[in-house]
Amino acid sequence: MYIQLNSQILCYEKTGEGSPVILIHGNREDHHIFDPLAEKLSQEHTVYALDSRGHGESATPKEYHYKDMAEDVINLINALDIEKPYLLGFSDGAIVALLVAIKASNLLSGIICCGANLSPAGISHREFREMKKAYKKTGDPRILMMLTEPDISSEELRRISVPAMVFAGEKDCIKEKETFKISETILDCSLTILPGEDHLSYILETDKLHPYIKGFLA
Repeated sequence: MYIQLNSQILCYEKTGEGSPVILIHGNREDHHIFDPLAEKLSQEHTVYALDSRGHGESATPKEYHYKDMAEDVINLINALDIEKPYLLGFSDGAIVALLVAIKASNLLSGIICCGANLSPAGISHREFREMKKAYKKTGDPRILMMLTEPDISSEELRRISVPAMVFAGEKDCIKEKETFKISETILDCSLTILPGEDHLSYILETDKLHPYIKGFLA
């Protein structure tokens, strides 16, 4: 399905029935990374799997900024009259979920953030170097966004007034202290570090996350 929100056209897939959940993927991915999880969730929920701007089948913007992506999600919730959804975001999508909750917690029931960072400094040095190499090679503005954004403060995190779950892999490329900072600063938040998992392994085309989040979404 496609929807025009101001000047941005977004693609999303809607499945299932029940309380709503919006899935937000990471950088240079699309909503299909969540297919097994979406299938599982759609047994009890209405699932909206979104292609972020400039990803998948959504339109390409002139610039890329996390705050614009967060505004897209807010606009989607309002345009489709989605009542109190949960947001589940991975990597860039987790950053977007944080920003939506900071600006508009009143629209949400809760957020699930997987592999989020508050600034580029929260990414491991090795991964950051690889990202810089990739940007030098490709000039991809989506990579540039990761190198320069976000910039989320503790004060902003404390504005989140809905329950939150934070996940990271034991071998994640997000620094552990960054993950702990997020979970300790949000007022109502639980933290799970997934043994043996890296940044992507518990998300990409798997429903491994479902047992951890089922009760939260209920």
